[in-house]
Amino acid sequence: MRRAKRIRTLCGELLPCDRFADVGCDHGYCTQYMLERGLCRQAVFSDISAASLAKAEKLLAAYVAEGRARGVCCAGLAAVPADTEEVLIAGMGGDEIVEILRQGFLPPVLVLQPMRNTRRVREYLLAEGYALTRDRTFRDGKFYDVLRAERGTATERQGRERAYGEKELAFGYGNLHAPSADFAAWLAEELQKCGRRIGAAGKEVPALRERMRLLNEVYDEVVRALR
Repeated sequence: MRRAKRIRTLCGELLPCDRFADVGCDHGYCTQYMLERGLCRQAVFSDISAASLAKAEKLLAAYVAEGRARGVCCAGLAAVPADTEEVLIAGMGGDEIVEILRQGFLPPVLVLQPMRNTRRVREYLLAEGYALTRDRTFRDGKFYDVLRAERGTATERQGRERAYGEKELAFGYGNLHAPSADFAAWLAEELQKCGRRIGAAGKEVPALRERMRLLNEVYDEVVRALR
């Protein structure tokens, strides 16, 4: 399946399961990936947009006819079975993802790709007892964060080992402890943005200065680690 790097990256984070759900499925490519490879027995794909759902239904028509997939037009998890084992939510803001989970249910495995406010997602998942087994930034034209969160005794020890301090909450555990060139590029871009904001402010803004200091500190650490 030749898709954009973003879709390939998300698919690469998905785990085998019995029941899978793709919330905000758009074209349905991730559901297709799971079904084509036999990584799930059943799949539900949902979207709040009937037009987007129709595109996914067309792509997945054979699986729908077999009874292996079902499309639902709904907001968030409203029509997704609560016994679903793995849920993908991608391309939404962090605040929206948190509200979807609060109003819905918390499955054993989540793969999330927030477009902004990733820190809020991290804080929420950790407070709900998840271990963040994947938390990194990648680049596909622009930058994206991807998180995989797992609950249960098998991941509790790993969750305790992956201690989240202030920096990990702000930047992501994987980015700090196993940094990539993509994350270094993201830091460089953020430093430029922050510098422009400081220049445009025309006065001293302590919050911007503190962010610039922190970005520089992390950037230096990442560059050293990548050498």
